[in-house]
Amino acid sequence: MAQKSIKKNYVYNLTYQILTLITPLITTPYLSRVFGADGIGTCSYIESISSYFVLFATLGLTTFGQRETSYVQDDRKKRSIIFWETNIIELIASTLCIVAYVAFSFSQTNYKLYLVLVLNLFSVIANISWFFQGMEEFGKIVLRNIIFKIINIVYIFTFVKTKDDIIIYLFGVAFFGLINNLSYWISVPQYIDRPILKELHPSKHIKTVYLGTVFLWAAMQVYTVLDKTMIGVITNNSFENGYYEQALKIARLVLTIVTSLGTVMIPRIGYHYSKGDMEIVKQYMYRAYKFVWLCGVPLTLGLIAISNNFVPWFFGDGYDKVVSLLGILSFLILAIGINNVTGMQYLIPTKRENIFSLTVIIGALTNFVLNFFLIQMFQSMGAAIASVVAETTIAIIQIYIVRKELSPFEIVKCGLHYFIAGGLMFITLMQIRGYFNASVLHTFELVIIGAIIYGSVLLVMKDEFLLSNIYKIFKKIIKRA
Repeated sequence: MAQKSIKKNYVYNLTYQILTLITPLITTPYLSRVFGADGIGTCSYIESISSYFVLFATLGLTTFGQRETSYVQDDRKKRSIIFWETNIIELIASTLCIVAYVAFSFSQTNYKLYLVLVLNLFSVIANISWFFQGMEEFGKIVLRNIIFKIINIVYIFTFVKTKDDIIIYLFGVAFFGLINNLSYWISVPQYIDRPILKELHPSKHIKTVYLGTVFLWAAMQVYTVLDKTMIGVITNNSFENGYYEQALKIARLVLTIVTSLGTVMIPRIGYHYSKGDMEIVKQYMYRAYKFVWLCGVPLTLGLIAISNNFVPWFFGDGYDKVVSLLGILSFLILAIGINNVTGMQYLIPTKRENIFSLTVIIGALTNFVLNFFLIQMFQSMGAAIASVVAETTIAIIQIYIVRKELSPFEIVKCGLHYFIAGGLMFITLMQIRGYFNASVLHTFELVIIGAIIYGSVLLVMKDEFLLSNIYKIFKKIIKRA
């Protein structure tokens, strides 16, 4: 198989992930003012409920399909069989969930708001982006997302005008997501043969899907959906859900930069694992940890430092609590970043879904128990604390599990330079931020100052990982000149 560039695919996937979140980034200041914190909270709660049905419809098949496709990238017949078997399972599961969700929606007082999100379940059926990720064809994904994200942005600014337009907003997000997923099928004939039914045996994957990969998707919900649902149920306060939603939205946006490498590493590690090249796998893993520390430390500490300057102008009036929430949820960037490397990039491609699932179950239980007590005492702040503790617990357990293969000492050692540089950056920003007003310009200035300090300290320490990548970038620029 012709090796695809990890760096190129990282850029593709980073673009893809950013575009997935770029709509909220552009539209959030507008929607936060149109809907208010209570309206945002209502949307957040309804979306969290529908997400549980999406969870069972998906069954973790996106990760399963991506991994299995990566094993057979260079075999058209085998990847065709995997493609159709995966889609058959997804079709059956999604159909059952659609029926259940429609029935549930009609049982709710504001059933129209719930019912419109049934489109998300049809999107599950249509979604085959996992196949192109498994094939390491990330360029196929980016263009479609650019088009549909732009359309969605235009739609929101055109049709969402008042607080009563929540249903219009929910419909647009779900509808354009569905159309985007349907568009992937145009490229299928290039890679996949028509199905031969007698060669397909989807039932053989059920055990793996149910007992393993379903929890992969669940892992992404531990700190989002569960929290939002429990905030809504325990507090019965849409404002609290609104505050939490906005803070989490920013943390997830920043997190994207850190976790984007993971998606392109899964098929690469899966490929080398299938060939028995474990030393190469380990080399990739330690570099992945370095990448998380390099990006995650300054992003976490920087976001905390600038939050009181950023939140007021970005969200508008009435979102003061988001500052404190963002200060806590920022630590998810590091915790989930490490989880992504150990769990998604290593345990999954090396076929240890059950072990990974166990760590996720422990994290989910930790999150649930802490939410039950902390939300009653501290409302959305309690949910934020619970999320960080849960994800940190998962990170520690996973590193302990792989300790004989990937040294915990080496993992921590990888981040030493970045903690020193990040700490100096954080102290400086905390000392000077009082001299800056809450404005776009001043926030940008703080970001630039932080980046200069962080980068300068790493250069003084002659950080090998940073310098080697800078050298490669300049080498390519000179070569093209």
